[in-house]
Amino acid sequence: MTSRPDLSLAQRKRQLVADELTEAALQLLALRGFDGVTVDEIVAAAGVSKRTFFRYFASKEDVVVQFLADMGTDMCAELASRPAGEPPSTALLRTVLVPLTTCGTHSEKALPLVRLILRTPALHARFLERQAQWREGLSTELARRLGLDPAADLYPHLAAGMALTAFDTVLWRWSESEAGDDPTELAERAFAVIGTSLDTVG
Repeated sequence: MTSRPDLSLAQRKRQLVADELTEAALQLLALRGFDGVTVDEIVAAAGVSKRTFFRYFASKEDVVVQFLADMGTDMCAELASRPAGEPPSTALLRTVLVPLTTCGTHSEKALPLVRLILRTPALHARFLERQAQWREGLSTELARRLGLDPAADLYPHLAAGMALTAFDTVLWRWSESEAGDDPTELAERAFAVIGTSLDTVG
């Protein structure tokens, strides 16, 4: 974890504990499956008490949910930072590449976790809930970038939905590949298919 200068010592300590709990939980869950891990095992791996765990998370499911929330926050931040004149297809590709590049770089940890999320019904349901929230955030940012009214224009919501459908398709294809294909390459292929439609605003 990189400490941010605007955080106090107490906040950095809390963040460090949260990161250690998250890392321990995600590794165990990816290795053994959602039903094969207990909170007691997570806290033992993280070297903290059960009471400490419940100060940060209500359940082991919430660890994964927070991971997904962070993923969505990163994507929305990336879209907001893209150059103003950039074509929507390029901006949205770069947006979904943020988590996909991380997945590809750390595939030995990320691939089992992605498989866990997609193949565990309770976690997949939460993943879809989060995607709906991401779609709202991305569509709002697209509307702002393009000077459109998100309440009246169809494009922002449709474009955000197309980008996230591509993202979801890439994750499924990656999770099913025997050799663990490069998710960034899969994303580039997916956006080559939908790029023209994304750049047709109006």
